[in-house]
Amino acid sequence: MTSVLVFLAGPQGSTPLVNDLASVGAEVVAVQGAGSNLVREVVRHAPDMVVADLPLPDEAWFEACKALASVAPCPVLVFTADGDAAHIERAVASGVHAWVVNGYGAQRLRPLMQLAQARFKREQALLEELRDVSTRFEERKAVERAKGILMSARQVSDDAAFEILRTASMHSNQRLGQVAQHIIQSAHFAEGVNRAGQLRMLSQRLVKHWLLRLAGVQSAHHLALQADSAGRIDANLALLGKNLSQPTFGDLLAQVVATWKALKKALKAEPAPDQLAPINALAERLLQDAERLTASLESAGSVAPLRMLNMAGRQRMLSQRFAKAALLGVLETAEQPQHQADGEAARQAFEQGLAYLNGLPLSTPEIRRTLESAAQGWQQVVAGADHVRRPAGRDRLLRLEGLAAASESLLDDFEQLSAQYERSMQMLMG
Repeated sequence: MTSVLVFLAGPQGSTPLVNDLASVGAEVVAVQGAGSNLVREVVRHAPDMVVADLPLPDEAWFEACKALASVAPCPVLVFTADGDAAHIERAVASGVHAWVVNGYGAQRLRPLMQLAQARFKREQALLEELRDVSTRFEERKAVERAKGILMSARQVSDDAAFEILRTASMHSNQRLGQVAQHIIQSAHFAEGVNRAGQLRMLSQRLVKHWLLRLAGVQSAHHLALQADSAGRIDANLALLGKNLSQPTFGDLLAQVVATWKALKKALKAEPAPDQLAPINALAERLLQDAERLTASLESAGSVAPLRMLNMAGRQRMLSQRFAKAALLGVLETAEQPQHQADGEAARQAFEQGLAYLNGLPLSTPEIRRTLESAAQGWQQVVAGADHVRRPAGRDRLLRLEGLAAASESLLDDFEQLSAQYERSMQMLMG
């Protein structure tokens, strides 16, 4: 039995529609009149169709039908005296399936209801086909994008990238488009974590090169490296501002930007001892701001290997922080105990992180080679820090430069390692 919501322009007794519907086997679940909210009543009663007797439908009726088609679509049959061609077009556009002009009759009621239902069914089928085509088109675009990510990350051909997707689809029992979307999302958050993580490292690297300039160690060289760090911060912030969701991460990114503006301004002056403490304080604030952003991106990504990438990125920061603390201990003797404590904390955290990365069950020969190189590089940095703590002598500048060179070499290893993790299959497949 077809359930029907009846909509009348006048009082119920003015038309035999309700009784005639019952006589052809329809169940009238509600009768509504002018002033009723059509959409609300359809949602409330959930009828199979709406049948209306409206001699002259107004603009409100057309708008109500249009809203109904979006919120709770169902067949709509209208009996009317309005034969205006423009209104007929408007009725069809608003979601009316049968607009019957001066044609009401009890004997025609059932076939007209069936006509409205058939047109509604066909309309829904066409919409479903359209949605399916649209979904397939979007999935194809996602597959092409995911293939591009895999081709770049794994240095494989188009066919090989597609085979990776197809195999993952079969093993995970997901559509190819779903696997592609997962890879795109993983790559998006991996890039965000890597870029935000770089900001942590660069906050420490900047101060390291500033300190070396203060000590008179190859000033032009370290000015160039300081400028390189500043340029990378600007580039990373621009990319993060473009790619990150403003409602989700905007406040965290804005804090990073504000702190960076203050530090960038302070770094423009020639290095002077009285500027050391304020510049280091701003760098520490930038580090904390970037840490909050990176942690939020890791959590939002919902991909377990992001922790692996975050840890590799954190090692970059710790390598520079350890070197910076060693330089501060030499150049700012009044705060030497604090700098020694900071350096020791950075050393312990770095070695714990190195053990964690070496203990990961999933790796590649490329990653293992980089980790081995990083372990050797770390020993050179530690040795360099010990050398600069020795009493000042004629080779003081050489020792400072040795620490700087070792820390830059170690940084290169971890930059390479972070890139390897970012494009690893474990990361992309989650």
